[in-house]
Amino acid sequence: MSISKIERLTNLVICLLSTNQYLTAEKIRKSVAGYENSASDEAFSRMFERDKNELRDLGVPLEVGQESRLSTIEGYRINRTAYELPDVDLSQEESAAVAVAVQLWESPELAAAAQRALLKLRAAGVQVDSHSAVTPITAIPARTRGSEPAMRKLTAAVDAGRAVRFPHRGALNEPFTERTVEPWGVVTAHGRWYLVGHDLDRDAVRTFRLSRIGDDVVEFGPSGIVKKPSGADLRDIVDRATRSSEVSGTATVWVAEGRAHELRRFCTKATEKEMNDRAGSVLEVPVRSREWIARLIAGHGTDALVLEPPELRHDVLTKLREAAGERES
Repeated sequence: MSISKIERLTNLVICLLSTNQYLTAEKIRKSVAGYENSASDEAFSRMFERDKNELRDLGVPLEVGQESRLSTIEGYRINRTAYELPDVDLSQEESAAVAVAVQLWESPELAAAAQRALLKLRAAGVQVDSHSAVTPITAIPARTRGSEPAMRKLTAAVDAGRAVRFPHRGALNEPFTERTVEPWGVVTAHGRWYLVGHDLDRDAVRTFRLSRIGDDVVEFGPSGIVKKPSGADLRDIVDRATRSSEVSGTATVWVAEGRAHELRRFCTKATEKEMNDRAGSVLEVPVRSREWIARLIAGHGTDALVLEPPELRHDVLTKLREAAGERES
């Protein structure tokens, strides 16, 4: 039975992270679920080249080297040091918040896939790092959850070279509208996943955040027609699109002393002010996305309070009520 592109890439990342060896393409073909049913050597070579390029687009540090000192055959591995985050020192409160987040984003499906992949690697004679055998490796960022059905369908359309129709909304509080796109690829930037392609309705290159695409993705048209233009850098397209958003306004936010460092980092003005017997600062914060800044402020709970504008304060209160399981009366 064929597996999805996401599962194949997950298996590939697990494989290349789980060993210090440089693995040849042939060994990867035999060891990684998703490649073994390739119709021919040429079909596997094309699929593997696409997957390597996709991993590099995602920022995965893929290394190339010789399989052994006595071999001239090229092999591949992922630099674990470059792939992983450095050690982070957390306070007791921050550690508790991270623990809650881990519970929210726990994925049994990915853990099971990791264990199956490691067993297959051992069976193929690949030397698996003992630490990796104990610690499940998540190759796909947590924010993929909730958009996985759309992800699977979009990557399948990219592989097939077919156009797609899907419902999309510019913000979470806006209605869905149908978009017609020739998809070039899916990449991640700043912790979010984006579809990049040619918007047929607007006759222009566009990026779409996957969390704002509905599950009803439909392929249409003949296969093999849609192709990424030669030289197109999908990550650069996404970076330019996210950088080009203009500041739409300013929010005035009070934050407690020693808290909300992310808000403090990009504020344009800070004035010391005590509120409710707590020391703190009033910040002037530029707003590019009201939905994003509302999520960020709500994440600080009672350590951040929106003073202006009232619409943003309402958005933050709504998110806090939703997190507490309450409904707005």
